[in-house]
Amino acid sequence: MCEVVTPPIHSILYVAQIQRDPMLKKRDDFEDMLEERRSSSDLKYAFKCYTPVLYKGMPPCKTTVLKSMVLHSDQLRYVINQVSKETGESAGAIQEEASAILEEMAHRLQLSTVRFFAFALTKAFKTLFRSIHVNEEGLQRLQQAIQDHPVVLLPSHRSYMDFLLMSYILYTYDLALPVIAAGMDFMGMKFVGEMLRMSGAFFIRRSFGGDKLYWAVFSEYVKTMLRNGMAPVEFFLEGTRSRTCKSLTPKIGLLNIVMEPFLKGEVFDVSLVPVSISYERILEESLYARELLGVPKPKESTSGLFKARKVLSEDYGSIHVYFGHAVSVRTLSEGRVDRRQFNLQPRFIPKKPSEDTQGFVSAVAYRLVRSQEENMVLMPWVLLASLLLQAHYRGPLLEPHRPQGMTLEELTQRAVWLRGLVRGLGAFLHWPDDKPPSEVVSASLSLHQGLVRVSEGRVRLLLEEPAGGPGPASPEERLLGAAVAVLSCASYRNQVLHVFLRPALLATAVHTASSGKKGEPRPGVLPCCHVTGRASYGPSYKEVFDTFSFLRNVLANEFILCPGAAVQDFEEACQQLVQSGALQASQQQLTATDRGEPTLAFLTAMLEPFLQGYQVVCRYLCEEASESLTEKLFVPAVRNFTVKLLLAGNLRHCEALSSDLQKNALAALLRLGAVRRVNGGEQVTLKVDRMLLNTLEDTLGGKVPSQKAVLARL
Repeated sequence: MCEVVTPPIHSILYVAQIQRDPMLKKRDDFEDMLEERRSSSDLKYAFKCYTPVLYKGMPPCKTTVLKSMVLHSDQLRYVINQVSKETGESAGAIQEEASAILEEMAHRLQLSTVRFFAFALTKAFKTLFRSIHVNEEGLQRLQQAIQDHPVVLLPSHRSYMDFLLMSYILYTYDLALPVIAAGMDFMGMKFVGEMLRMSGAFFIRRSFGGDKLYWAVFSEYVKTMLRNGMAPVEFFLEGTRSRTCKSLTPKIGLLNIVMEPFLKGEVFDVSLVPVSISYERILEESLYARELLGVPKPKESTSGLFKARKVLSEDYGSIHVYFGHAVSVRTLSEGRVDRRQFNLQPRFIPKKPSEDTQGFVSAVAYRLVRSQEENMVLMPWVLLASLLLQAHYRGPLLEPHRPQGMTLEELTQRAVWLRGLVRGLGAFLHWPDDKPPSEVVSASLSLHQGLVRVSEGRVRLLLEEPAGGPGPASPEERLLGAAVAVLSCASYRNQVLHVFLRPALLATAVHTASSGKKGEPRPGVLPCCHVTGRASYGPSYKEVFDTFSFLRNVLANEFILCPGAAVQDFEEACQQLVQSGALQASQQQLTATDRGEPTLAFLTAMLEPFLQGYQVVCRYLCEEASESLTEKLFVPAVRNFTVKLLLAGNLRHCEALSSDLQKNALAALLRLGAVRRVNGGEQVTLKVDRMLLNTLEDTLGGKVPSQKAVLARL
């Protein structure tokens, strides 16, 4: 295990003794922006007077002027000359190529198109959603930030709807419309692609490889808009939509670009604004589940968009959009980045960021995603989904008519208990306290009737029936039908994971350390982590911290866990569980209390699907991986292996079939050195360290982490 600094026990005891009410954390109130739209003319709204104030009161900049500034910039001319020398092509030819790239990329904002979208989206939103709640105080702060400094908007990304919703809100409140980084997939949509371009989208390739010219055009395009405050720049820190609806590891390439004008002294400051978008029901819920099971994502097309119009007949509940406080890059960088390093050569010469700068940008990215998570509004359904999934895993996997699940009365009681737990942990929960809990639960079940069935007073997941065909469905078809329901439900449970993550890591660490039997795995082929009772003694503080750090390290690709913050996360988790009464801390031990057993059991069960999924990957690589295994073949091979384990009854969690979980597990194993890439000339293969993988699998299954040299690199 890696060397970590163990925090002094007295610091844990001290913070645990601080009496604080997490509900005192001030968050803005919400207003339903659709309320006025339902009682006024949509056409009048679309053609309202729109006069946003830009940075330092500047007038809007024409697209032709922006393109000219980019093409004649010192940086782009420098790169053109460099590419010309490297390739032997004339500078004029490279200049024409750069112009073509810019023409393909650039937005072309037109107010007439914006007004069309305002009208069309109002019609759609009033049909799809009951309400769209926004924090108007956050919008007032944003308006001021836009006038003071260049602004970068960083919304969470759970749906295709996100960037349309952002522009719709800003237009409604008379704020400057953003220019939005969009994938080239959308540009291929006939008519719609150009409409998006004329509403502020600029299109970029998913990857640039080593294309210096493309990178130079792209980065200069973004920096020119920022330096001159032409419009807020909007992009998704996670890089892509989260199909699991939990936050993804941030991508820092574009964040590097938007910070550069400040780091090089070209602007006084840059304001980064995290935005949290929370959907009560996700439009793509079943599509995401199928994608995670290997069904190819439908290609973005105009015809596909029209085919999807059937969603207009369904109810998708409410949306909450929370504009967070602007984060000053200038303030964040004080004492972290020495900006004098950028004065050692002309500003226009591209330079790879130093290790210190990269570390700073990465830390900021994690902080921003954590801010997005903290301001996510949780609806009652995410609590019900968490409880129903745990109940589902306690029953037979492939019996669609089994009397499993929970009684409606039990579900309501457990939901009220869980409501108290999440509020105690400081979650942003939207639970209408003016209504009886039974009414709140029934309303949530009704909205999500495509995922659950209420029959004879019991509630259970609605397992998807296999597609019709000759003869009865095979066990594998039934399994995949069950997996669609489980993964769809898990996408809602995942929305509350950031609240439980650190306490769940600690609860699992306490349980593992309490077992006291090093080297003896719990019974079962792939054991679960249920807390079955309180240990007769408390584990030592060091044992718990070592196990917590190990689990945190392994799962660092799965969740938003800031690098280097293990001690801080451990202290936070200790404070939360001691205050809740689930743990008792002494000078030497952390001990589970009798009163805290339900809490610890729930928390450890929240991590079980991920720990078992990682165990499956370790086992596959140990037992069945061939010498010619490549990353392209990895996910289908692990999926087939997982199906066999599930059908044999040796695995409980369908979530192990998720391609995202499997890819995250591989990324973690590569990072930890248990798997390495080997370049064989024609292809890159994966080579495994079976001894290390076996040790990892055992430890994930419940063994106390070994101190042997084999785990030293962990």
